[in-house]
Amino acid sequence: MSESEQELESARPSNYRVPVTVVTGFLGSGKTTLLNYILTKEHGKRIAVIENEFGEIGIDNELVVGADEEIFEMSNGCICCTVRGDLIRVLGNLMKRKDKFDYILIETTGMADPSPVAQTFFVDDDTKDSFDLDAIVTVVDAKHVWQHIDDSSECQEQIAFADIILLNKTDLVTPAEIDKLEQKIYSMNSLVKIHRTQNSEIDIDKILHVKSFDLKGKLEKKPDFLKEDLPFEWIGKYNLTKGTYQINFNEGPDPSINMAVIPVKESDDLESIKDMGVMTFSNNIGTYANGDMFTQSPNPIKFTFPEEGSSTIKFKIDESDYNTYAIFTEHLPSEYEMTVFSDKQVKNPIESKIYPHSHTHDNTVSSIGIDIPGSADYAKFNEWLGDLLRTKGTDIFRSKGIVSIKDKEERIIFQGVHMLLDVTSDRNWKENEERVNQLVFIGRNLNREEITKGFSSCLI
Repeated sequence: MSESEQELESARPSNYRVPVTVVTGFLGSGKTTLLNYILTKEHGKRIAVIENEFGEIGIDNELVVGADEEIFEMSNGCICCTVRGDLIRVLGNLMKRKDKFDYILIETTGMADPSPVAQTFFVDDDTKDSFDLDAIVTVVDAKHVWQHIDDSSECQEQIAFADIILLNKTDLVTPAEIDKLEQKIYSMNSLVKIHRTQNSEIDIDKILHVKSFDLKGKLEKKPDFLKEDLPFEWIGKYNLTKGTYQINFNEGPDPSINMAVIPVKESDDLESIKDMGVMTFSNNIGTYANGDMFTQSPNPIKFTFPEEGSSTIKFKIDESDYNTYAIFTEHLPSEYEMTVFSDKQVKNPIESKIYPHSHTHDNTVSSIGIDIPGSADYAKFNEWLGDLLRTKGTDIFRSKGIVSIKDKEERIIFQGVHMLLDVTSDRNWKENEERVNQLVFIGRNLNREEITKGFSSCLI
C-alpha cells in the first residue's frame, strides 16, 4: 500500500462503505460510452468497474478504457438471479482490497432488470456492510427507445427503477421528440431526475456521490423489492451415503433443467443453505444427457432431456464426511415427476421448500457470439455487415465486435444499434497476439448459422 493509500485508509471511519453506482439502460443506449467518459475524466477517483454482458462471449472489457481502474467481467447473461452469485463473489474480492478503490461502477447488461442488482446490496449481509448503493443511473437512447418502451419489460423496469436518467443521443432527434419522450418517462417514473446528453457526456458530480437511492421510496414503488428471485425453484434435503444414485424424469415443460447436488450439514435448515445454491448456480455448468453420470461436486449441471419419453441421470457420491445432501433444481420436481433412487428404492427428501421464480425474459431475444481466428477482407466485411443491418436491423437491437482486417495493423471496432453503425480503428494488434475476430449480435429471432456463415465468407 502506497503512502497516499495509507493516508486515505486511516482517514476513513471504521464503518466506511464504498459507494456504488449501477449503470443500466437498454441495448445500445450508451452505457459503455458513459463508462469511458467517466474513466477518462480528471476526477482523481480510483474506480473499479464490474461488467455484465448478455451473451456467450464477452468483449465489453476490450471496449472500456481505463488507466488505473480495474475491470471485472461477468458474462453469464442476465445479471438478475442467475448471476447474483457472481456479483457477490466479485464484490467479496473487492472487500478484501477496498482501500484501493474509491468507487464501484456496475454496468448491467441491456437486458437486465436493475432491481435484483440493487437488491444484492440489501439482502447479502457482507455486501450490505461494505458497500453503499449510491444511485441507479439509466441511459436512454432518445432515438431508438420508442421501439422497446411499450413492449419490453426490461426497458420499462430500467426506466421505472431509475434514480437518474441520461436522455442520450438527443442530437439525433428533434426538441419536440425529446419533450414527448420526457413526458413518457415522467409518466413511468415521476420522481426521476432527467439530464439531456450527447455521447453520454455529463458533469460527473451529477451522477456520482449523489446519494439518490432511496430504499423506502423503492419499496413504495415495488413492495416486493426485497423478495429474492433465486436461480432455483426448489431445494430438497436428502440423507444419502456414499454410493451411486439415479434421478428419473418424465417429460416436462422445458427440454432441460439446471440442478446441483451439494453436501450440507444435517443440522442446516433450508434457509441457511439457500445462499450456497445462489453461489453454486453462478459457476460454470456442465451439460449431461439421458443416461450420463456425474460425480457430486459443488458445480451445477444442466440436464438435457430427450425429445420424448422418460429419462435418467446418475450421480456418484465419493464424499465420506457427509451423509446429508441438498438437491437444488431450476424447476419444480413435480413438473417432471422427478424421483431419486438408490438400489431401486425411492429416496424421499427429509425436508424441502419451494421458491417461486417471478423473473422472466423474452425468449425470442438471444445473443449470437462469433469467435473465429483469421483476417477478413475489408470490402467483403463492410458489404456483409451493411447488408445484414439493412435487412435484419429492425430485429438486431445491438451489434458490436473486434475484427482483424487483412493488411491492417489496427483492430477494427464496430458498434451498432439497429441500422445505425459506427466503425473505428483501435490499437495495433500485438506482435505475438493471435488475430481473433469476436462479434456479438443481440436481437429477436436471430439465425446463428446464417450470421456465422456470412461472416466466415469474409475471411481470407
